[in-house]
Amino acid sequence: MGSLRYTEEGCVRCIRGCIVIVTGFENCINGQLIRFGYGTEGIILGFDEEEAQILIVKEEDKIKTGDKATASLEPFNTPVGEKFIGRIINPLGEVLDGLGPLEADAEYPIFIDAPAILTRDPLCKTLATGIKVVDMMIPCGFGQRELILGDKMTGKTTIVTDTILNQKDTDVICIYCAIGKARSALAKVVQLFQDRDAFDYSLIVAAYASAPPGQQYLAPYVACSVGEYFMHQGKNVFIGFDDFTKHAWAYREISLLLGRPPGRDSYPGDIFYLHSKMIERAAFMDKEHGQGSMTFFPIVEILEGDLTGYISSNLVSMTDGQIYLSTPLFGEGQKPAVDLGLSVSRVGSKVQWKSVKSLSGSLRLEYVQYKELMRISKLKTSGQSEEAIQQLKGGEILGEILKQDKDSPVSLVAQVLIFYAVKKKILYELTLDEVKKFQFEILDYAKERNPDLLKIIAERQDLDEEIENGMSEILEQYVKEVSKDRPKDEDDEEEGVSVGVDALDAATSKKSVEGQEEKKE
Repeated sequence: MGSLRYTEEGCVRCIRGCIVIVTGFENCINGQLIRFGYGTEGIILGFDEEEAQILIVKEEDKIKTGDKATASLEPFNTPVGEKFIGRIINPLGEVLDGLGPLEADAEYPIFIDAPAILTRDPLCKTLATGIKVVDMMIPCGFGQRELILGDKMTGKTTIVTDTILNQKDTDVICIYCAIGKARSALAKVVQLFQDRDAFDYSLIVAAYASAPPGQQYLAPYVACSVGEYFMHQGKNVFIGFDDFTKHAWAYREISLLLGRPPGRDSYPGDIFYLHSKMIERAAFMDKEHGQGSMTFFPIVEILEGDLTGYISSNLVSMTDGQIYLSTPLFGEGQKPAVDLGLSVSRVGSKVQWKSVKSLSGSLRLEYVQYKELMRISKLKTSGQSEEAIQQLKGGEILGEILKQDKDSPVSLVAQVLIFYAVKKKILYELTLDEVKKFQFEILDYAKERNPDLLKIIAERQDLDEEIENGMSEILEQYVKEVSKDRPKDEDDEEEGVSVGVDALDAATSKKSVEGQEEKKE
């Protein structure tokens, strides 16, 4: 015997773009699924006693005034499941990759309340992004919400894709949520995932720039619901939203069509509530609830470095820190172009390995001091003190270490080795080109010399005498070998440069003395 199903019928009164006004419904709930003829679907976004305002999310057939609309008392759900890993779907759960239909294990509501505070644990586990400047100075943990801000073309998407590439062999499920992106931009991400086998543990939820505003509005909610399915199984989930600026634009368009009063920058007043309700779904659950987690990296595109924009300042206030990418730094060749003055993690060292914490403690200050000293040394014409020269040398080395090519994440064990060498000033004997080479070679070099040491570093996550002695031995041996292999001509050239500079200084000072004597005469 079939189960009873309550349905209602209404009539389309008017159509405003992607918004349809329907009369005749007696019962309404926000987020309720409404069906029109031939597979066209929408969700209720608002209602009063007379009419319901419906957002069209799937349009198979053109809707006309007077058409029937059918409502059943069910919310708009999205299919979720294990087989979604490795696939590309749109916000309706339909496949975009041409690899055949998807089997869902369950259906999850899209608009759902965030987990309660009493079901969560404090953040304590490291999420290694593989980006040295982030892992060392702006650490992130499972369950954190870290905002990525920056102008167009400053490497925001790269922060997310590098983090996803770094989760290989870590049992973290990754979701890349593309909102309003061009097909060509998404194709690059898909190609990268295919080349690096990232689809083994990742999936993509995509609403193209050509997709209706309804789908762009739903995309991040669907990504959250798919992630929650895995989180409830006790797994760690990472979601990168690219980007919330386009999501806010889609919602502004929908809101204006609904006839809601516009506020600042023409955004509706509830845009803050909309984003905060979604961002709160990131969590690190306690033991009773499976100890799964969801970590969010929302991206926001800003204009000309203006952090005070409406959407960006809203999101800064509701996340656990921000990574600010600066256009001037990007232009100088510092990549990733992270501005350490404006970037912060409000979770901080609570989620870091003890070894990373002890090595990274003074790095930010040292780097900021080096940048300041660089500015002063450009203005100064006279010679510098030995201390300043050493500080500049250390800063140059640190600057070179913090640079990183895209799509090349570095493991935490390798970072411990690299920054231990920086802290102990072992790299002072190398040239900048040799320092650059050192970063790529040191992990393989250490694997050959002492593979057990690398396992101990990963297991203990702390620095003790055994680890420090082992690292010092490997690093000093490496530097010796590099110095030994260096052609003698290079050393002569360097000496020649310094002698030439001294001679030039002497000649300049002699000329100035002669000039002063002439003036006196």
